[in-house]
Amino acid sequence: MEYRTLGHSSLSVPAIGLGCMSMSGTYGKGDDAQSIEVVHRALDLGVNFLDSSDMYGFGHNEELLGRAIRGRRDRVVVTTKFGQVRTPDGRASVNGRPEYVAEACDASLKRMGVDVIDLYYQHRVDPTVPIEDTVGAMQRLIERGKVRYLGLCEAAPATIRRAHAVHPLSAVQSECSLLYRVEAEATLPTLRELGISFVAYSPLGRSWLSGKVHSLGDIPADDRRRDHPRFQEANFAKNLELVNRIEAIAKEKGCTPAQLALAWLLALGQDIVPIPGTKRRERLEENVQALSVRLDARDAERIAAAIPAGAASGTRYPEAQMKGVHI
Repeated sequence: MEYRTLGHSSLSVPAIGLGCMSMSGTYGKGDDAQSIEVVHRALDLGVNFLDSSDMYGFGHNEELLGRAIRGRRDRVVVTTKFGQVRTPDGRASVNGRPEYVAEACDASLKRMGVDVIDLYYQHRVDPTVPIEDTVGAMQRLIERGKVRYLGLCEAAPATIRRAHAVHPLSAVQSECSLLYRVEAEATLPTLRELGISFVAYSPLGRSWLSGKVHSLGDIPADDRRRDHPRFQEANFAKNLELVNRIEAIAKEKGCTPAQLALAWLLALGQDIVPIPGTKRRERLEENVQALSVRLDARDAERIAAAIPAGAASGTRYPEAQMKGVHI
């Protein structure tokens, strides 16, 4: 396993981490026993950078992760997030108020059964609360020994600068893949200037770049991808054509499309850590094998040119959710 150190921290993490969201019903029904087995296999492979959130399954994912790492805590870099909440009537909202930061952290620690969170992210920026106030409250968690390092998710460069001025950020997490990278590429120069690592979620485009999606019928009816514009009929054929280009290059390289897509991200710099999510052992093992795919500068340029930035059809999220990203 290849390791990378997250900016402004002592955290050494594998070059490929594990996103745990799909283990909590996002993409169809999950299986807790199977998911715990996947986490254990990940640790055996050296994939100890486990990414959770209090929003995934609204507590379920953190509880699941806590069970999976019991007796293994010293082998794990535990990361989780706060800030996405549900109102009493069930609507999605965000909360970055300082008093809520402390409350959310205590709840996450209890659910996971750990004493400290290695990397704690604000899951979505709350536009009604100055980022300085939210990060100030996060900094106090470090002072109290409850959190080791801080990060933001889906934050725009100006917000990142303001937050970093309050307390050094170790990582910023945003969606980034061959298909969806416009905002990530706009953010990377700021991160590199400030020495902050970039954690790329959905590095396979929510399965598009796995090469396993060929028709709308490949998306189960209870799968949240059904709500994403990128998978809807008006955009499907265009995105499939883009993926076909990558499949052809992967065949030349003797790897799967997923492995090529991950290898391309890894080749962009030591400060980038993709965290493909899965609830299946075979996908985990396939993703880790991307580390054996070697790309030179010409390969990386050719792959990027096959799917130019902004070429994908359909936004990353439905319209309402797009208002909460890159702010």
